[in-house]
Amino acid sequence: MPVTYLKGVGPARAEALRRLGVTTAGDLLYHIPHRYEDASTISPIARLEVGMQGTVIGRVISKGVLPTRKGLRVFQAVLKDDSGMIEVGWPGQPYLDRTIEKGDVLLVSGAVRFFHGRQLQPREFVNLGDDDTGTAQGRVLAVYPATEGLSFKVIRGIIDAHLEGLLPLVTEYLPADVLRSARVPAIRDALRMVHRPTSMAEAMEGRSRLAYEELLFVQLLQQRAKSLARTGRLGIRFENRRDLTTKLREALPFTLTGAQVRVLREIFGDMCGEQRMQRLLQGDVGSGKTIVAVFAALLAMENGYQAAIMAPTELLAEQHFQSISRLLAPLAIEPILLTGSIKPKARREIASRLAEARPSLVVGTHALVQESSQFSRLGLAVVDEQHRFGVEQRKALSAKGESPDVLLMSATPIPRSLALTLYGDLDLSLLDERPPGRQPITTALRPESTRDRVLEFVVREVAKGRQAYVVYPVIEESEKTDLKAATTMFELLSAGAFRELRTALLHGRLPSDEKDALMRRFRDGDIDVLIATTVIEVGIDVPNATVMLVEHPERFGLSQLHQLRGRVGRGGEQSWCVLLGDVSPITRQRLEIFAGTEDGFEIARADLDLRGMGDLFGERQSGVPTFRVADPLRDEQLNVLARDAAVRMLEKDPDLEAPEHAPLKRVMGERYARSLELFRVG
Repeated sequence: MPVTYLKGVGPARAEALRRLGVTTAGDLLYHIPHRYEDASTISPIARLEVGMQGTVIGRVISKGVLPTRKGLRVFQAVLKDDSGMIEVGWPGQPYLDRTIEKGDVLLVSGAVRFFHGRQLQPREFVNLGDDDTGTAQGRVLAVYPATEGLSFKVIRGIIDAHLEGLLPLVTEYLPADVLRSARVPAIRDALRMVHRPTSMAEAMEGRSRLAYEELLFVQLLQQRAKSLARTGRLGIRFENRRDLTTKLREALPFTLTGAQVRVLREIFGDMCGEQRMQRLLQGDVGSGKTIVAVFAALLAMENGYQAAIMAPTELLAEQHFQSISRLLAPLAIEPILLTGSIKPKARREIASRLAEARPSLVVGTHALVQESSQFSRLGLAVVDEQHRFGVEQRKALSAKGESPDVLLMSATPIPRSLALTLYGDLDLSLLDERPPGRQPITTALRPESTRDRVLEFVVREVAKGRQAYVVYPVIEESEKTDLKAATTMFELLSAGAFRELRTALLHGRLPSDEKDALMRRFRDGDIDVLIATTVIEVGIDVPNATVMLVEHPERFGLSQLHQLRGRVGRGGEQSWCVLLGDVSPITRQRLEIFAGTEDGFEIARADLDLRGMGDLFGERQSGVPTFRVADPLRDEQLNVLARDAAVRMLEKDPDLEAPEHAPLKRVMGERYARSLELFRVG
């Protein structure tokens, strides 16, 4: 039923609700609170003491905006309840003077401090309007997503008025065995719990059901997509002949880690099976993904097939080519390098070699997917730093042969729980162990007052024959920020602390060939200090670089800092990552998490906890339905349960045609149009 016909909702409110995605009575039921205020433990104002945390409900008896000597404008209000009065201050939020009126009732939670008397500093607050102070007390208040012209209070009032009439119309759509295994409430109970909870625990219990079903639907779609892709495309069935792979293992100057052995077992199992391999290999910085790809390539080659490894830049392709050439020299195998800068004559020679039906390993860039690059018998396609390529480029490489196996590799760690959702249509392998012998990188936070000493340290390292990176968040200075910029600091440092050193400037606005030339000069030791932006985040191995100096570390995410830190520590010498600048206590706490571990997966988890996963979801937004309630990271256990349930369900009923699955299938079709195609309905 259109929401317009509900009592209390006229045309104007219906239009405001439409902006929130609410057009029917059913949508209204699923308009879930985005937070709650616990008014069940209210303190009388008179009992608040300096140093304690408290929640109060009081009426605004006076208000105003006060300027400070530092130019900060503070909105202040005096709240009064039956026991007394207290001042509440919102520094830097003068706009609240337009939304909070004298006579409004506020529910405020925060710390009590002494500032010309007792003052409450709000952590959270809710404007209850002109409600009687006793109405909210003792309740858990739902705070709904709102919009201009429609406050959360009005939305709460509409839902409260119709909840009892709408809930009996709701029917369960998850199978009984799925509900039992997940231990979540039935949908009717869950909706009552989230809209009208008697406690915070009950609100969270109701939310868990809604989060679980979202995760279950996505896992069903992902698992079904994976199943259809495999059924529709049989792959090459390789045989593990243990010829080239054994020779390489015996020739290696090091022992494979346990993680590498485990991952190779998973990859070889895929390649020797009937179905085409579609696997994502996640590995932290320096975890040894390249050697895994080489072993997979040799398995294809010893079966008479060709293998291709595609990298996002010519520099990275050259680096892979050189390191792989050294690894395969004892086997008398010479890989082929194919990039955009290869001369036409050499390109024609490579084309004729690839046209021959004999085993070969090609390392290259996007040049591998151009029309002129034709493979006679491509058996394995490896895409390194896969997030740097578009979907079409990855598809183009895998289309170069008769259903070659595909291995995607990524050095951007994502916690497994999130990767299972983002990449649920791929099999997932994790390299979560670093090769032995790598020295830990010393990470230090230093205030601005130590700048001279930090720069002197860089000069001393260069005097030992080492190299250093200095990274800035922006290319040029701006009137809008007081950030140090790469171009300005390059001039200052080159004429100042680094005047005796060979310096160079690298940033994203430089032409590609100029960037590549600078990185080659740095790699070859012709540059002592590379002053750059984050363009070096995914770069090349420079074993001689031992210092990574990052200015304004507060402007970088933890995962980005981890990628930058990974540019050093690639040789046998002790390396350092120095974060330079004055930061707030909250930022320092965040950076200390980074300094305390080199585990990229732990850092990624902390980064997602602190910053949310909006940026990360942007990578796959078109392929993964967004969540309104669930958070795959926070709801890790629910996500695992949902994945297991989806696998079990599809094993028994691949098309979801059993009668007990009909309601679930209907709801999935309503929420995600893609499911209609995947399950062949409609």
